[in-house]
Formats: sequence, structure tokens, C-alpha cells
Amino acid sequence: MSSQTVNSSEDIFDSSLNLEDIHYKEGYSVGYTDGLNSGKDEGKQVGLKKGFEVGEELGFYKGCIDVWNAAILVDPICFSSRVQKSIKQMDELLNKYPFSDPENESATDIIDSLRLKFRAICATLNIKPEYDGYPKTSGIDNSGF
Repeated sequence: MSSQTVNSSEDIFDSSLNLEDIHYKEGYSVGYTDGLNSGKDEGKQVGLKKGFEVGEELGFYKGCIDVWNAAILVDPICFSSRVQKSIKQMDELLNKYPFSDPENESATDIIDSLRLKFRAICATLNIKPEYDGYPKTSGIDNSGF
């Protein structure tokens, strides 16, 4: 047998022996591409939902601040000076929130401070706001606006 005949028979068996490796690499490549695409889509949906929730919460706080400030305009002594100071601090925190830069690390600190300030004001005024966030669905996916 010539060396050329031996090499051609080895080439035939090499492709058979490497078949598993070839399919593994092809499957990995397809799976990676599909995972990357679905991950981006899922990340976008989660980001939209979380952004909506944060915006809704900040809007709720802004509404409370506006109502409390309106009450102070009508009757300047309706709240103690401590509560009025807390309302002003809460308004300042809300104005510091980086709406145009959601990846800013101070955003989390500011919203945590807002929550604490809100709870403190509500406890001092002995009120229990009935806002529990956007109503949650019962197993139905309403993520498609």
C-alpha cells in the first residue's frame, strides 16, 4: 500500500472520529448565540419593569411631598418644624435623584434614604399610606406593553 492510500484512509476515519467534537462545537456556537440574544431581550424586559417600578415609587413620593407642602401653605403650623424639615429633606433627596443616569451608584443610596425619610414622616404623623406599589398580576405575564 502506498503512503497516499494510507493517508486517505486516515482522513476518512479522522472525520468520523472528530464528529462528536465538531457537533459539540457547532452546538455550543448556536447555543451561545441564542443565549446571548434571549439574554439581551430578557434583560431589556427586566430593565423596563424595574425602571417603571422605581419611577412609580418616586412619583408617589413626589405626590406626597406636594400634598404635604400644599397643606403647609394653607396652614403653616399644621406640621411640627421637625416634620417640615423632614419633608424639605425628602424633597431635596428627590431632586438629587439621577433620573438621566440610572447606573449612577448614588441612585440606590438616594432611594433608600427616601424610603427611610418617608417612613419616619408617616410614623411621626401617625398615618399609614395605602400605596403598595403597582398591583401584582396573578401569574399572568403582562410584560408586553
